[in-house]
Amino acid sequence: MANRRLSDDKGRSEHLQDRNTIAVGLGEMVVTKDREHVLVAYGLGSCIGLAAYDPMGPVAGMLHAVLPMRRNGDDNLYKFVDTGIPALIDEMKRMGASMRRIRWYVAGGAHMLTAPGFKGMFDIGRRNVEMTQRLLTEYGIEPVAMAVRGSKGRTLKLYVASGRVTVRFAGGEEKVLSVAGKR
Repeated sequence: MANRRLSDDKGRSEHLQDRNTIAVGLGEMVVTKDREHVLVAYGLGSCIGLAAYDPMGPVAGMLHAVLPMRRNGDDNLYKFVDTGIPALIDEMKRMGASMRRIRWYVAGGAHMLTAPGFKGMFDIGRRNVEMTQRLLTEYGIEPVAMAVRGSKGRTLKLYVASGRVTVRFAGGEEKVLSVAGKR
């Protein structure tokens, strides 16, 4: 299931890593109002993880997009940056979030695939970041923080109760991306 609204209990047990942690897998989006949840996009390499948080609900959402643009015939909107971002925005608003209150965080877009003689050809991470930045600009969204590019995978977490957002780089420490009171 690619879209999970977890303010009701549908699908809860199949995707919870522990009692409160919800893994947002490749090509998935989760939006929830449950303060006990922690949304997590594990292993973001070239993929984009986009976390959205409206503190007044709270309403929290996360998208784990794999590729920059939708291909004909693929009906999974959440797999692609260009269709996943509008879907996340729509679902956040449907769940009661206000665009002017939502705080946005972006992680991923690393350069993970390299091959001799194919300079830049496999740089899906760069293309994902560029598409993300273009769409966020089109929607008038300025992320609070971005942890993008480079060559290391990372994990993005959003704690619904507090709005705390963290990123952990492969082999490194967890860093806090959220700033209290900042939009």
